[in-house]
Amino acid sequence: MIVALWPASWTRQARSNATLAATAFLLVAALWALGAVLSLLPEPIGNNAEQFALGARTTLWLTVLSGAIGLVLGLVAALAKTSNNAFLRSAASFYIWLIRGTPLLVQILFVYFALPVLVPALVLPDFAAAVIALAVNVGAYNAEAIRGALLAVPQGQRYAATALGMAPRQVLGWVILPQAARVAMPPLASNVVALLKDSSLAFAIGVVELTNVGNRVQAVSFQPVATLATTACIYLLLTTLLTQVSGALEHRLERQ
Repeated sequence: MIVALWPASWTRQARSNATLAATAFLLVAALWALGAVLSLLPEPIGNNAEQFALGARTTLWLTVLSGAIGLVLGLVAALAKTSNNAFLRSAASFYIWLIRGTPLLVQILFVYFALPVLVPALVLPDFAAAVIALAVNVGAYNAEAIRGALLAVPQGQRYAATALGMAPRQVLGWVILPQAARVAMPPLASNVVALLKDSSLAFAIGVVELTNVGNRVQAVSFQPVATLATTACIYLLLTTLLTQVSGALEHRLERQ
């Protein structure tokens, strides 16, 4: 009976992998074809199609890089906040309180303008400053999502793994985190989609991302309706595709 179930289980896993790969490919293909599609539109969009495509790619790079760093920061902060060490709990709580209680735009401006004043040797390019600020910001929100997922894993799982002779690191890596990942995936995916939209604030320090491109084109063409509507549609396309990718990843985790 168990042997008969293996083919069906393997097929479901293969379908999940194929869906994830297809959605990721669709996102890359959409970015690659965006310039060609926009070039078919009338002015001021058609003659600025490559700028819009470059801005969209920059926006996605901001999201991917800051999202990856923010995931690591969130995991570290969540583990620190759930640890038995009072200092680590206090440091993580302070980080989450500070970042969640201040505007993202202020954080971006602080990293770009104020941080080099405090640390003269640390002069960051606009893109790097935006990545750092966005990563620190989303990391605080990821920390709470991961912390809730860690607390959602029954304590009996930890006790059972310890009784089997597993070391604390093995319990965390092999038992707790895989189960917590399934619980944390939906809020983490929502944070990434929100991060993509929040990356528009990077225009304040001169990063040539999608919002900056749209603002520049409408300032030159004096056609705000067409340019801002195009900018909004590109954001809608990116968030839709990113949601599909995260949904496929969530479905794959559920199948494991």
